[in-house]
Amino acid sequence: MIRVLVVDDEALVRTGFTHILNAADDIEVVGAVPGAQAVPRAREARPGVVLLDIRMPDVDGLRVLADLRRLPDPPVVAMLTTFDTDEYVATALRSGAAGYLLKDTDPEQLPYLVRALAEGGTVLSSKVTRAVVDGYLDQDGREPAVRLTARLTERERAVLVLMAEGLANTDIGERLHLSTGTVKGHVSALLGKLRVSSRVQAALIAERAGLLDASRAGDER
Repeated sequence: MIRVLVVDDEALVRTGFTHILNAADDIEVVGAVPGAQAVPRAREARPGVVLLDIRMPDVDGLRVLADLRRLPDPPVVAMLTTFDTDEYVATALRSGAAGYLLKDTDPEQLPYLVRALAEGGTVLSSKVTRAVVDGYLDQDGREPAVRLTARLTERERAVLVLMAEGLANTDIGERLHLSTGTVKGHVSALLGKLRVSSRVQAALIAERAGLLDASRAGDER
C-alpha cells in the first residue's frame, strides 16, 4: 500500500486529492494537512509519498521540503503548483523534489503519477517543463544539454528517455528487455556522465536536449 500525505493550504484541494487517491486500491492517504502541520504529520504517519504545495500563506513550501528531506526516512516529495510557470519549481528540484505537477492534473492520471513516484520514477508536468528546464539549467550554469547527452551510449540514452517519461527501473527494464539490476547500472552511469545527482535533474536535461520530442515523433511514425 502506498501511503500518501497531501499538503496544501486549500481545503478543497486536500479533499479532492484525498477522494481521488483513496479510490485506488493500492493507495492510502494518511494525512491531508496545511503546511504548518506537514512535518509533524509526516513524522507520525510515515508516508512514502508527499504531494506538497509550493506556495502556502502559513509556511514556505521550500522550507517544508527541506524539513521533510531531513527526516530519518524521508518520503518522496512532488511539488504542487497552480501556475503554468513557477519560479520556485526549479529551486525545489535542486533541493531534492522528485517532480512537480499542476493542481488541475487529470484526476484519472493522479494515481498513476503517485505510483510512479513511489517506484522511483519522475513526475514532470508537460505544461511547466519548458520554463522549468530553462530556469533550472541556465541558472545552474551547466554545459548545453545536447553536449551532455552526446556523452551517453545509445542504451543509456534510451534509458534516460524512459526515465524522463516517468518510468521506474522495473518498467524501463520491461520496455527494453533488461534486468532491473542492469537498468540501475545504466542509470548510475548516465547520472555521472550528465553530472547530476538525481533522476529528475537528468530528466530535465533530456527535455532540454530534445530527446523527448524525438521519442514522441518516433512513436507517431
